[in-house]
Amino acid sequence: MSVYRVNKTRDFTVMGNTHLRDKNLSLKAVGLLSKMLSFNDGWQFSTRGLAALCKEGPDAILSALKELEENGYLVRHRGRDDKGRMVSTEFDIYEMPQAGLPHRDNPHRENPDVENPDVENPHRENPAQRNTIQVITQERNTLSKNYQSDIVNIGLHFFHKDVRLYAASCSEV
Repeated sequence: MSVYRVNKTRDFTVMGNTHLRDKNLSLKAVGLLSKMLSFNDGWQFSTRGLAALCKEGPDAILSALKELEENGYLVRHRGRDDKGRMVSTEFDIYEMPQAGLPHRDNPHRENPDVENPDVENPHRENPAQRNTIQVITQERNTLSKNYQSDIVNIGLHFFHKDVRLYAASCSEV
């Protein structure tokens, strides 16, 4: 079998082989991490934005992100608003697996006192029923804003790439 390589003078990515040879990672997770490492430092990733860059849909991207997180290549930081609702997620991406990384935010769940419940002071700040139409509308608005910002980020990336290619071609003349 022959391997045909190209001269790497521009538009290439240098990355370690650690994740490429990690037998704990699926090909999907290896490919996604490689794609994420190919972007500039400071690039803001989201599940929808990655799905827009890849053939896979958001569910496949999410499962690969979970796999990378479980193997120490990714940490999620979830931002919450003043009411405790998740409003944003930021990713820390590592080229090599990190030991002892914090796992995803798991909410603290108390064991309720079933035998002696506190019926005199019920918790009213977190009602059991919510207006689902309002919640769905808010989620759609948030997803729409995130999707639009992902498209802007993608467009800016390709714009900067085109400008660099144009500048490089002008300097060669």
